[in-house]
Amino acid sequence: MALDTSNPEPVSIIPGDTVKWTRTLADYPPSAGWALSYELLNAQHRYEIAATADGNAHRVVVSAQTTQTYTPGAYEWRARVTNAEEVYTVATGRLTVAPSFGAAADIRSHARRALDAIEAVLEGRATSATAEYEINGRRLKYIPLNELHALRTKYQREVAAEEGKSGPRGVSGRIMVRFGQ
Repeated sequence: MALDTSNPEPVSIIPGDTVKWTRTLADYPPSAGWALSYELLNAQHRYEIAATADGNAHRVVVSAQTTQTYTPGAYEWRARVTNAEEVYTVATGRLTVAPSFGAAADIRSHARRALDAIEAVLEGRATSATAEYEINGRRLKYIPLNELHALRTKYQREVAAEEGKSGPRGVSGRIMVRFGQ
């Protein structure tokens, strides 16, 4: 089922999904010659989306084929209306393009990748590529064992924080108690 909202722009887009929304702008209706367009922008990519007239509203439909080409990441967007030589920005916001499950990409965070590499070295299962993994400007194969343990603890905390857990193994240290009925 396609994402369909009645005014708010999406906060996230999944590549390969159709995205739809309607934007009503009382001061800039299509019947008066106004055209609405969106621009998505980040440091590496820029995408343009044009709306179509739907009565006195602007209808936006981004096809699955189009969203499939979107690169994952955080984007700023702006909505602009034009009529002949007049151009106005009517809204701005942010959205995220999620990683596509169809793409072969490592979507782990830096902390998770570093922790996995450190643990692989500590367990003696490091491949030659992993032994060359760089953390904080230092290569794993050159880091003494006591420093690897310290780095592992540091990255365990970072990963736990990312995953919403307090302890290095996900133990929050809280005991939940409910009194009464």
